Amino acid sequence: MSPLPIAILNTSIVTTDGDYTVREITLEEAIAIAHSSEIDSAVGHDATAALLTELLGVAVPVNRQMFAQRPGQKALVFKLNGRPAPGVELDLAGLEQVGYTFKLLTRTA
Repeated sequence: MSPLPIAILNTSIVTTDGDYTVREITLEEAIAIAHSSEIDSAVGHDATAALLTELLGVAVPVNRQMFAQRPGQKALVFKLNGRPAPGVELDLAGLEQVGYTFKLLTRTA
């Protein structure tokens, strides 16, 4: 059986029932994880997908899918440090200005 793809999410969300762990990781850890396996993007915004592609060095396509994390599957979570004004879609410069962190969300069961 092939390994599960690494999910890439643009928010921290529990997509289905199960047990999870979550921890903050560095950009360097996120890059290593993104390069370690096939990815499954669930990123729904153009600017966020473009920034993640640039930051991680792998293609992160826009994909507005209904994602359900499977047991044993890991997800890279891109978490904004603040909220943009209502109706404002941030560009790359705006995302950098708001700031962000990466988290590793693992479904353990």
